[in-house]
Amino acid sequence: MTQMTFQSVELPLAKPFAISRGTRTAVTVVRVSLTDGEFTAVGECTPTARYQESPQSVCEQLELIRPQVEQGLSRDALQQALPMGSARNALDCAMWRLDAAKQGKDLWQLLDMPKPVSMITAETLSLDLLENMAKAAEVAVAGGAQLLKIKLDREQIIEKVAAIRAAAPHATLVVDANEAWSGLDLGSVFEALHELNVAMIEQPLPAGNDHDLVRCLHPIPVCADESCHERADIEGLRDRYEMINIKLDKCGGLTEALAMTGVARQFGLRIMVGCMLGSSIAMEAALPVAVQAERVDLDGPIWLSQDAEPALRYENGEVWL
Repeated sequence: MTQMTFQSVELPLAKPFAISRGTRTAVTVVRVSLTDGEFTAVGECTPTARYQESPQSVCEQLELIRPQVEQGLSRDALQQALPMGSARNALDCAMWRLDAAKQGKDLWQLLDMPKPVSMITAETLSLDLLENMAKAAEVAVAGGAQLLKIKLDREQIIEKVAAIRAAAPHATLVVDANEAWSGLDLGSVFEALHELNVAMIEQPLPAGNDHDLVRCLHPIPVCADESCHERADIEGLRDRYEMINIKLDKCGGLTEALAMTGVARQFGLRIMVGCMLGSSIAMEAALPVAVQAERVDLDGPIWLSQDAEPALRYENGEVWL
């Protein structure tokens, strides 16, 4: 019989993390532990207010489903028993890991996928004053960063990217507006960013109000994040996005994330894998999707004062397994 426990854990950040919606100095994750008496497996999620979640609401969902889990709820049945979101993610990932342990395998062997040594991941530049962001870019590339993800709002978009490009002339740059560019002349912004050799633009307009993307040229691929949660969303995004950002906390776990990769390919959309702030427990679960993605943004642990063990290693712009 499986036993399930869970807890909220506050993880202080090593430095403030700012996006267009606000600034954080700590992140609260929820960790789920499953044990059959011989093997134990853990999953982690990061509840997000943007999606009407809190650590309390996630724990309430987990408490309600605990009897079913302890009576043998399968991973397939879980997909209908809980809605997409953080609670299902933590439980789904713990189930994957427990199934692998019972079979004497790791996650890669269970999925019959080759395990890479490392992969390039973005290093995020938090929203800040222009000079601070340019300095952060300089420090990041000096430390080996190859791919920089730039958090922006509506202010000094081109000026900030130009300063970062000057500080990091050889890095690949992607920008993330977190839905902040409503009312701007998107065509002009996109063209200016194209001239600065930006490789991707993520979620410029609010989810549900992104129809203006149909009417402007995309010299740079535009990626859906807040607009894309699960596989059912993908077909309707084809007329306004070239890419989707798959996050386990949004879609509800590795099971749905793997399904999304197949649907995205079916409809000709390219794949990015992203994350919320969190520890290596959460990032490691997303790696089987990341190996199938064009862009990887799994740098959550580098923002933490202390990572969970066993920790992934981040070095020279790559995450090492």
